[in-house]
Amino acid sequence: MLSNITPQQGSLLLSEPFMLDPNFQRSVILLCEHGEEESLGLVLNQPSSLLLKDVMLDMPDAEYQLFVGGPVGQDSVQFIHKCYDRLNSGIEIREGLYWGGNFEALKLLINDRSIRMDEIKFFIGYSGWGDGQLAKELKENTWMIGNSYNPDIVFVNDEENLWKQAVISLGPRYAHVAGFPQNPMWN
Repeated sequence: MLSNITPQQGSLLLSEPFMLDPNFQRSVILLCEHGEEESLGLVLNQPSSLLLKDVMLDMPDAEYQLFVGGPVGQDSVQFIHKCYDRLNSGIEIREGLYWGGNFEALKLLINDRSIRMDEIKFFIGYSGWGDGQLAKELKENTWMIGNSYNPDIVFVNDEENLWKQAVISLGPRYAHVAGFPQNPMWN
């Protein structure tokens, strides 16, 4: 899938339809950090079987789904949110969309039930690219890039269809790709 769009912080990386790496099949990745030497992103559509309360034992009421952000740093918890007005922290990666923040303040807000599940998403691990790695993968047409999208798409709970919706949002040039079967043998 040839793309002349350049990735940037806040871009969506959409795996090509027949990605062989099982970590990234039909993945939608939000780039939280992007530079020439390294990039970091979170896979938006790989739910785990865990809830936040399963890994944060001091938060027994945290019923938030955990997603697998990627194969790197599986011992870390990352989060994105659109509630800066209450959290007052986080790195703005796109207008109205933030990465991380003050976790102690977040715990208080969660315990007070002041943050809805549709305005925050939690991840174990992340996806990372070293010097030149993402550029190489883009030249190999491994990823399609989305820079124009509604930020609410990152909080969609229909993980199975998120990839299709994100591909369709790239425009008519890519819309037909959304209908490709996961396995070309199914054609």
